Amino acid sequence: MSATFDLNERPDYDDVLQRIADYVLTYQVKSEEAWTTARHCLMDTLGCGLLALRFPECTKHLGPIVEGTVVPHGARVPGTSFRLDPVKAAWDIGCIVRWLDYNDTWLAAEWGHPSDNLGGILAIADHLSQKRVAEGKESLTVRDVLEAMIMAHEIQGVLALENSFNRVGLDHVLLVKVASTAVTAKLMGATREQLLSALSHAWVDGQALRTYRHAPNAGSRKSWAAGDATSRAVRLADIAMRGEMGIPSALTAPQWGFYDVLFSKTNKDQALKPEDKREFSLPQDFGSYVMENILFKISFPAEFHAQTAAEAAVTLHPQVKDRLGEIDRIVITTHESAIRIISKKGKLANAADRDHCLQYMAAVPLIFGNLNAEHYEDSFHEANPLIDMLRDKMEIIEDERYTREYLEADKRSIANAIQVFFTDGSSTEQVAVDYPIGHRRRRKEGIPLLEEKFRENLSTRFVAQRCDEIFTLCDNQKTLEATPVHEFAALFAI
Repeated sequence: MSATFDLNERPDYDDVLQRIADYVLTYQVKSEEAWTTARHCLMDTLGCGLLALRFPECTKHLGPIVEGTVVPHGARVPGTSFRLDPVKAAWDIGCIVRWLDYNDTWLAAEWGHPSDNLGGILAIADHLSQKRVAEGKESLTVRDVLEAMIMAHEIQGVLALENSFNRVGLDHVLLVKVASTAVTAKLMGATREQLLSALSHAWVDGQALRTYRHAPNAGSRKSWAAGDATSRAVRLADIAMRGEMGIPSALTAPQWGFYDVLFSKTNKDQALKPEDKREFSLPQDFGSYVMENILFKISFPAEFHAQTAAEAAVTLHPQVKDRLGEIDRIVITTHESAIRIISKKGKLANAADRDHCLQYMAAVPLIFGNLNAEHYEDSFHEANPLIDMLRDKMEIIEDERYTREYLEADKRSIANAIQVFFTDGSSTEQVAVDYPIGHRRRRKEGIPLLEEKFRENLSTRFVAQRCDEIFTLCDNQKTLEATPVHEFAALFAI
């Protein structure tokens, strides 16, 4: 006989929530590599945001909801004159950071861009710093921002190691919301109970579907989805700081919790069987692993699974540029995740569709020897029909080694290989690239180029003197860490 009541015994908070909260409140970051990488990540992330301001489709989203709104101690949006409330500032910063698909990346069972969390982190840190100074208190420093970045990277990245949210149709910005909620609540001064409450609301909140990242619906929402997530995190943290009660079994509650509703195999209206239930796997403790191993996008503003394909195409460009009309077929050898996410046939509807198409991101550098943000725009695509002609000649093949080593902890490769065959029977050699230049294995080669990228992005918004001032500050770890956040944010304001 079935029960006619629910057992109303309020449980303790789910273990995963407690592990995240305890990490954020008690962990001491001791890894010098993590601190240094976080500094480079801050530079790169802000630079990507400044570059995005060149695109009206991005800037149309920025600014206060109500025009003319004046916010006391408003958080600055880098590269603009906006001073906004922290929730909208987080949205705007997150939007510009992610718009060009050029900021850092983490690849595992789930994917994502942990620097998306900077939207919430910088917005709340700038606002709180200004408020503290006005009250005669000490400002937060950039070291606080870097610590929050390391922790947000770690929460998002460790949750992504063995838990595939994309397999159940959920977008990875869910993890941005969770990570940003944790670290912004800490910056606000949350107690353990307040932080747990905030985290529980992040999990029971409505979660974004991946619909806007995949054919046939890929579109520009993917460029502001992370801004939306980090902004929502600031709002949830604020709600918890006002004393809102938490939802202790947000993950594990039978029938109504995240695991049963959104993470397990469903069978219409039937109850879940034990074998259909899924819970999170956390294969390691939270530390600083993710920041140390983060992937930077240095050479190309392109979805990360295509970075090595674009690099291989640039290498082949001199061999094919004068024989483009003689190409019979192009074979791209890749890994399973790239096939599932970005391999597309047919018409590409917009820039967001193109920067998530493996074939497009290989064709452009084969033809032109480079790939930049302007290459995704409608005007460029329409003026160059040869791009789609090459796309139609591409064959996509999975290499099981590439797929396997993509997930191996000591490798985490993102391999692609390209070979071009001509109508006369000749061919180029196969050019294979296992690790993109932004990979940890290529840090020594990549960091000088990342710094050059930062300088170039600064120059799109500021005069030379301001560029030099910002770069000099960011180039000195000790000085940067000691800088008050409100002074740092002011350097990036117009």
